[in-house]
Amino acid sequence: MFKIKILVLLSFFSFLKKSNAQDWANLDKYKASNEKLLAQPADENRVVFMGNSITEGWTSSFFENPSYINRGIGGQTTPQMLLRFRQDVIALQPKVVLILAGTNDIAGNTGPMTLEEIRDNILSMVELAEANGICPIVCSVLPAYDYPWRPGLAPNIKIPKLNTMLKNIADQKGVQYLDYFNAMADDRNGLPSALTTDEVHLTKEGYEVLSKMANEAIGKALKE
Repeated sequence: MFKIKILVLLSFFSFLKKSNAQDWANLDKYKASNEKLLAQPADENRVVFMGNSITEGWTSSFFENPSYINRGIGGQTTPQMLLRFRQDVIALQPKVVLILAGTNDIAGNTGPMTLEEIRDNILSMVELAEANGICPIVCSVLPAYDYPWRPGLAPNIKIPKLNTMLKNIADQKGVQYLDYFNAMADDRNGLPSALTTDEVHLTKEGYEVLSKMANEAIGKALKE
């Protein structure tokens, strides 16, 4: 009996060790960068970009603007972003945050997610931003005809439905809705070949569209 208890305890402590080692939301990724940024003088026009691989892979020249802070992590879903929103957005005290998220949720990267659950996580990020004096910009999910790593989930049908929900959030909250989808979608509700490498991720030309639209939206937000 004593041996069984010891084995149970050892198993429990092993579980705790593994759980602590699993940085599910990747909180550690930008920890050092955040500390370095916070050690610098405050930037009155700081803008944080919260997102997934579309944000993380944004052409580096766009982020030569020192006021633009990239906090994208490839593959992430909205619950992961919501978990790191305080340290990777709020703690940096930006004037504006662009939230571009949701496609990996539809792909099921961290398990099944309904469109309503995705919407609610993005709404929570919007509300956290507003509660901390940060102007949120709600970005539409980009077009995707299919996911090469998980085909057959019909994102070309689900993404427009989610985007309608996201626009409703923006309208209800009186914040900007940045409609990348309608600026980029082809007649399949996917990305045209000139803008994408794999039906999801962007070419240089694709990022040029994003950069132009993001700059315009940020300029408007900073004026307001």
